[in-house]
Formats: sequence, structure tokens, C-alpha cells
Amino acid sequence: MNAVLLCLTTQHNWLMVALAAAVCFGGLVTALSLFDRARNSGGRMRLALGLTAAMTGGLTAWTTHFTGMLGYDPGLELRYDLGLTAASFGIALIASVGTTLIGLLGRTVLARMVAGMFGIAGVTAMHFVGMSAVRLQGFVSWDPAVVVAAVVIGTLFAAAAGWVYARGGWKGILGAALLATLAIASLHFTAMGAVTINASPAIALAPSAFSGTFVLTVIAAAMGVLGLAAAASIGLTYWSRTSAIRQLREAIDAMPDGLGFYDTEDRLVLWNARYSEVNPELATRLERGMTFRQILEIGISENLYQEAVGREQEWIDERIEARRALSVTLEQRIAGGRWLRVQDRMTAAGGIVTVVNDITDLKRDAEALAEARDAAEAANAAKSQFLANMSHEIRTPLNGVIGVAQALSHTDLSEDQRDMLKLIDASGRTLQILLSDILDLARVESGRLQLNAEAMDLHQAVEEAAQLYAETAREKGLQYMVEIAEDCPRWIEGDIVRLKQVLTNLVSNAVKFTTEGMVQLTVGVDHDATGRETLRLAVADSGIGFDAATRDRLFSRFEQADGGITRQFGGSGLGLAICRQLAEMMDGTLDCESEPGGGSCFTLMVPLKRSAAPAAAMPEAPAPEGRAGLSVLVADDHPTNRKVVELILSQIDARMVLVENGQQALDACRDDHFDIVLMDMQMPVMDGLTATREIRALEAREGRPRTPVVMLTANALAEHVAAARAAGADLHLAKPFDAAELIETVLQLPDQLRQAA
Repeated sequence: MNAVLLCLTTQHNWLMVALAAAVCFGGLVTALSLFDRARNSGGRMRLALGLTAAMTGGLTAWTTHFTGMLGYDPGLELRYDLGLTAASFGIALIASVGTTLIGLLGRTVLARMVAGMFGIAGVTAMHFVGMSAVRLQGFVSWDPAVVVAAVVIGTLFAAAAGWVYARGGWKGILGAALLATLAIASLHFTAMGAVTINASPAIALAPSAFSGTFVLTVIAAAMGVLGLAAAASIGLTYWSRTSAIRQLREAIDAMPDGLGFYDTEDRLVLWNARYSEVNPELATRLERGMTFRQILEIGISENLYQEAVGREQEWIDERIEARRALSVTLEQRIAGGRWLRVQDRMTAAGGIVTVVNDITDLKRDAEALAEARDAAEAANAAKSQFLANMSHEIRTPLNGVIGVAQALSHTDLSEDQRDMLKLIDASGRTLQILLSDILDLARVESGRLQLNAEAMDLHQAVEEAAQLYAETAREKGLQYMVEIAEDCPRWIEGDIVRLKQVLTNLVSNAVKFTTEGMVQLTVGVDHDATGRETLRLAVADSGIGFDAATRDRLFSRFEQADGGITRQFGGSGLGLAICRQLAEMMDGTLDCESEPGGGSCFTLMVPLKRSAAPAAAMPEAPAPEGRAGLSVLVADDHPTNRKVVELILSQIDARMVLVENGQQALDACRDDHFDIVLMDMQMPVMDGLTATREIRALEAREGRPRTPVVMLTANALAEHVAAARAAGADLHLAKPFDAAELIETVLQLPDQLRQAA
């Protein structure tokens, strides 16, 4: 650094240094301006402007170097070799052309930075070739460290110049020119600080070398060329601007929108043909210099603006006031049922550009779309209501079928009767699964199905899902295997209910469609293309398989491999469609591989979110077989449901009070004490939600202990569960319910709530 400062202060003429910097900055501003116009032009104009920019940039770099060399005085006479001097000039031009090409072909910020670094690399080559052209009576040596520093500093400045130019506008051009000047100057003068000259009178100057006066003449000629380039730039700019104005006028006239331009005093300066077309009542009266207020007054006189009737001047003043804002958009209804969208935009100089569109057709379409949307929403609401009602109406008798079958199974039956009872129970379960699939599909389509992310025991979930079909697999003589990889975490974050729903569906299909061989469920950790950890759950079987055509439609609704499969194996074809949609909701994928007769493999991939084990839950006391004196209130308007509950709870010898509506349930709670209340949601006189709220209010008024309330209802949608919780219910059991689950709830819930309190 000291050598560089010493070189600048003792061996350079500062006037020449300043001249070199001025030449560099001025020439680079011209070159970058030409390049900017070339970048925004096309055809031959792009080529002409690009070559002119490249020539100007090369001349600027070469002139800067030799102007700086003229200001360099090492104490010895300097002469220059003609061939090498010409070579340095050629290098400067080639580097400038390459820089221009890179800049034109690449439009990203990185491309601009690469162009700058390519340019400085060429300037570096030009500098050292130019220095090798110096002839003097002595030896020249270089400090490598200072040379490297010069190249690095120049490259950094050049890259920064490319980045600043990419910001755009005249500020980008000036900033890039300044940084490029610093790049060339820092390279030149830092490199000159690396030079050490050892004088030797014994060395004679070559007679072919020419003096600095000749160089000065060459530089003057180069400056003349730069002047011509600048003049050409001005001429091209004027021609380009004139051409641009003509093209702009043609473009304005061809616009599909009406456009009018008003000056700072809101007087009409120019307008296009469309502006007259969308204002046919005003077209013949439009003239240059008329104010916008006059145009409004003409419209008032033509009765165009119905909203202005009776308040004309006030309406005009409001419109003018709104127009003075920076940006205004309004939709205006005019005579004849037409609609115009008027947009006023203020220019930087204070003028106003008004754009007018006829949106009559859009308004009509919007009205039609609104009517169609309302009809679709009404249809969707009707569908949702229908599904809710059908769910309720189907679940109620289904609860009777399954509940009575389960109660009957605890009585003395013959073997044939038990077989028939199993068929009834299995048929009821199949119908229950189908009903749940249809409701799940409806909830997914409507966006009302939500996933609950919480800590879950993955191993337990997998084992429980697999265990459901283990007995069926053994009865068919299948090898049934469940493998969980050692690196698979036990606790993860996710929705355990929906994960088990997908797994049980896949395992159920595998067992159903496999008559011999094996069914295997494997769980492991994998990684996706981005390296993110994923959970891989695969269900493979040696069943009937399917071809590629079937694979493409297998995840569609109501689809199976073919009609024969439907007849042989049964099923609705909804399960896989729901499973894929659930996988997508989990931000994962569900896919399969198969071939006819060669088995299948379904693979579920979901993001793996590891979780810490939750705090240990309070250990539950084992459920007793029965409890003397247990008092249960059952509120249900359907006699079959009351009978089902009565049959099931008779197994634990509970005292039951049966009522038909919510009002009777409230009266019973007021007059008696119950260990638990089983409440239907949809009942006459008073519904279950209202009854639950009244029971909670009664407890609060009289200081009674909280009685557990279980919503035992066919209303099984998510909003029904939320409504039950909000009303004060402690649990929600959807019909048809499992007899064992109901008994367990009745026996354990009161004790659990007392312990929690």
C-alpha cells in the first residue's frame, strides 16, 4: 500500500490523473447509456447500438490507460512499441465486445456482475500488454502481491458495477459508471505501484519505439472518436425518441381502452379514438384545451349521470375533488344501462391520465356469476344439510341393529344363532364404514375436514391398525407381518386418527384381495429430494394385483380394478380416494406399484415430524365388571335407541331413567342425582345442546357437583362435536357405538372427572 501511495504522490502528474478519471467516467456513462438503449431495442438498431457501446467502452478503457501513462514520470524517458500498443487496443475492444454480449444475452443480476468481471479481466490484460510496450533505459520488475491486490480490487469494483447497473434507471447507469471508473483506476494505479524500475544507461532505446507525443496524438484521435460516438448517440437518441413517440402514438390509438391525457390545469391535451367511442355522447364535443369540468358539465346536460340528478354542482365538485388524488378508480353507471370503469392516475409532473373502459358486459356477467354462485352455495348447503340428515337418519336404525346384535351376543345362543349374529354385526359394520367414507369424502371436498396435529405413539398406532385384520389374515392362511425399522422414532407429531384410517384401509384391501401368500406392513424413515426426513409406510401383498391402466384410475371415486372384483370382493371404491386426499392434506403422497397376479405395494410418504413423549397420563383404574347403585339418565326421542342403551347397560346392573326429550332430562336432573347423563342431540321440545346448557346452569346456581354428560348422538360431523363441547358436554360418542365402549365410558368417566377435578 505504501508503494502505491508513493507512486501516486511522487511519480504521477495529478492533472493527467484527473484527466484520465474524467475521460473514463464520461466515456463509460456514454457506453452504458448506449448499451441501455440497445438492451431495450430490437433488430438492426439493437446491433448498431450494441456495437457503438462496445466501441465506446473499449476506447474509453484504452484512453484511460494511456492518459494515465502520460502522467507517469519515473525519471526516465518512456517510449512505446507500436505493435504491442496496437495489441493492447485490440484487447480492450475485444473485452468490451464480450462484455456487451454477455450483458445483452443475460438479463439477470448475476449476468450483469459476470459481464463486469469479464470486462475488468480484459482491461487487466490490456494494462499489462500496454505496460509491456513501454521501452526505457532500464529494467522493470513487479511486486506479485501488489499485482494480485490490484486485480482483486478491480474485480470487486467491476462486479459491484454490474450489480448496481441491474438496479435500472439513470441512477443505475451513473452508479455503474462510477464503480467501473474506480475499477479501472484502482487496477491501473495499484498495478503501477507494483512497478520497480532499475535504470541502466547501457540499454539503448529501440529506434522503432515512438514517444509520448505520438501517444498524445493517438489519444486525441481516440477522444475524437469518442466525440463522434457521443454525437452518434445523441443522433440515435433523437431518432429513437422521435420513432418512439410515433410508435407510442400508434400504440395509444390502437389501445382497447379509452385514454385521455390532461395537463396540470386539468385541460385535455390528447386522447385516442377509443376515448371517443366509450363516450359517444361527448365525442363530437371533445376538443384540445377543454377542462375536465367542462366535460362533466356536457355529460350533465346530456343526462348521462343519473346519480347527479338534483345535485349537479355538488356531484361535479365531489368528482373533481376525488380526481385530485394520486390514484382513483370508480365504476360509473350512465344512461342506457351502460357501465364505465374510470381510472385517474396523476403523473409526476402533475398531469392526469384518464383510462376509461366499457364494462357493461362485465357487469352483466358478474351478475350472472353472482346468481350462479348463490345457486351453487344454496345447492352445496342443501347437500350438506342432506348429508347431515341422512347421516342422522341412517345412524339411528344402524345403532339399533349393531347395538341389539351386541346385546344379544351376551345371551345364551346356539352355534348357528351366533353365526347368524356375526353376519348381522359384520353387515352393520360394513354399512357403518360406507357411511363414514361418504361423510369423510363430503367433508374433504367442502374443506371442512381438519387434521389435528399432536404427539402420537407411532408404534402403537401401527400395531393397532394392523391388529384389526390379523385374525382375518390368519383365517385365510396368510403370512401376516408387521415390521417397524429400528431408526423409526416412537413419538411423532400428526393426526393419529387419520393416519390409522389410511393404514387400516390399505391393510384391509391387502387382506381382502389376497387369497394366499403374505401381507406385510413395513414402517421406516426415508428422505425426499430436498433431504427432508419422511415417514415411509408400505403395505405389500401377494394378491391379485392390477395393470397400469387400472392404476391410473384406482384412486378415483367408486373405482376398483374391474367389475368382477366388485362382485367378488365388494366395497364402494371410496376408500383409496379418501386415503389419497388425506395423504395430500398431510403434505404427503400415496402411490402404488402392481402387476396382474403379482401382488401390490401401496406406499404412504408423509413428512416426519419428530416429537417428545407427552407427560405421562394419570393411570386409569381398571374398569370393574359392574358397580352397584350406578345411576344413568338416558335422554333420546327414539324408542329403539333407548332400548339399545337399556339392553347394553343391563349387563352392568345400572339404574336407568329413560326420558324422551331435553326438557324431561332437565326436570329429571333437577329432581334426582345421576352419575352420568347420556344425551341425544336432536330431540323435540328441547334439544340436547340446550338441555346440557341448562343442566350446567342448574349446577352453577345450586352449587351442585358436575355431572358427566355424554352426547350419544347420530350427529357425527366435526361441527356437531364442537357444538357439544361448547354446550358443556364432556364426551361425544357417535352412533352406532360399540357396546364395550359405551360400558367403559359409563363405568370410568365419572371417576375420571372426579379425579381431574
